[in-house]
Amino acid sequence: MRIRISEITIGRIADGLKRRISNIPHWLTWQMAKNQHERLAEIKNRHKGERCFLIANGPSLKKIDLTLIKDEITVGMNRIYLLFNENFSTTYCTVINELVIDEFHEDLDALKSETFVNWTKRSLFKNQSQRYFYVQNALEDGFSCDLSKGVYSGGTVTYASLQLAYHMGFDEVIIVGLDHSFADKGTPNKTEIRTGTDTNHFHPEYFPKGIKWQLPDLYRSELAYAKARSMFEADGRRILDATIDGKCDVFEKIEYASLFEVKE
Repeated sequence: MRIRISEITIGRIADGLKRRISNIPHWLTWQMAKNQHERLAEIKNRHKGERCFLIANGPSLKKIDLTLIKDEITVGMNRIYLLFNENFSTTYCTVINELVIDEFHEDLDALKSETFVNWTKRSLFKNQSQRYFYVQNALEDGFSCDLSKGVYSGGTVTYASLQLAYHMGFDEVIIVGLDHSFADKGTPNKTEIRTGTDTNHFHPEYFPKGIKWQLPDLYRSELAYAKARSMFEADGRRILDATIDGKCDVFEKIEYASLFEVKE
């Protein structure tokens, strides 16, 4: 017996297959988001009661001895890897700014540190290893106590890193390299093309000539830092600023050298 399949039936089958195939990317995105949510939940309070060093990117980093913290838990940001060598690298790295990721994602993809990256730029990272944590970045103001629900930018990656530190349970966060002062002046958050040597950061090629970068919003950053300090202190934790000659007055100051035991 021959079974005749009409063109209409074939068309319906084809349309059904197309719909199922078109839904696959959406399902994969949902599954990836679910996986990231679970992974971020798993590391909540991973370092409860411990201390970490949060390394910002100011020129003052050149004045401190980073080998003193090579055995500490450290959180670096953006292009901190320009300081990496056989004696120093950071435990974690935070890269939230989309423009920074666009310009340097190939460099970032070669790192070994566990790295927190903006969810919207996940497709740029070819090395899809377990060392990546993709986080949703909210542009409005706030403070996230749980990274699985997203992170607030506060106009600076340092603020995002403070939320990371809170999420992982650090009792004490010590900041270095937070100069909070920029040689370049202009409209906050405006995107510009780098035209000369970068004097705003610890490395002259941090934002090299021809690279797009955004001017800082120091006032918004200060408001965000004040919120971070309030959140930490409300939970019996603290943020200390060990930056040499830093211009940020939000956090309690401490001498960098005093943080380490003097061995006789």
